[in-house]
Amino acid sequence: MELLPFALAMLTASAIAGIMAGIFGIGGGAILVPVLYQFLTMLGIDEVIRMHVCVGTSLAIIIPTSLRSFTAHLKKGAVDVELLKKWVIAVPSGVILASLVAASISSAGLRIIFALIAIMVALRLLFNRESWRLGDDVPKNPVRAIVGFVIGFLSTLMGIGGGVLTNTFMTLFNRPMHQAVATSSGVGVLISIPATIGFIWAGWGAENLPPFSIGYVNIVAVLLVIPVTVLIAPLGVKIAHAMEKRQLEIAFGFFLLLVAARYFYSLV
Repeated sequence: MELLPFALAMLTASAIAGIMAGIFGIGGGAILVPVLYQFLTMLGIDEVIRMHVCVGTSLAIIIPTSLRSFTAHLKKGAVDVELLKKWVIAVPSGVILASLVAASISSAGLRIIFALIAIMVALRLLFNRESWRLGDDVPKNPVRAIVGFVIGFLSTLMGIGGGVLTNTFMTLFNRPMHQAVATSSGVGVLISIPATIGFIWAGWGAENLPPFSIGYVNIVAVLLVIPVTVLIAPLGVKIAHAMEKRQLEIAFGFFLLLVAARYFYSLV
């Protein structure tokens, strides 16, 4: 009976995450991680590994969501395939380093990282202007490779697919929003697969893990959430190509600020 509210919450969160994956090119981790954390807290999961399980599980869930979103955008011809090819080493390299950090960082450390990045992303969403530009086109290497590495590193520690960070980078360098969203879904694939493997390794043999966990990845949550996100992600893609996203960006920005406040409060 204790798992019933958890299951219902995961199903609801998965529907929202699937739509967000298509709209913003994200895997929904920014939503799934705080929801998972809240319910694992209610279920009494050890605080020492709670945040690690949330992040690792979110990354595993993002795999099919990002794949489905990416293939849907690819069919529409909106993906910058060349940029993805340039990041095929840089992004996973950041993921690998983040997995090594996750093996030794505390739960509080992960929450602080999530909260700080969430605040930065929220401010970008709330105050973003289409006219903001840092350049006329995406910079070449080594800057491009460094940015890819940083996106992979930070996204892995947050348990997200890197969509908002990639969107920000591309739009600041004069790329169309639809192309940025589509390409971001591909970045989610580059992050989620190696990151999931990394969190399984990082949590291998950890004590007090929830039942049916492989390392820091909880299989129960993965099996509950994946079917819904895979089915609903294409709906988000249709929305992304048909509507103005400003109101959604504002709502998502406020959501991230609330999540950051929740995590900082948990540290008191």
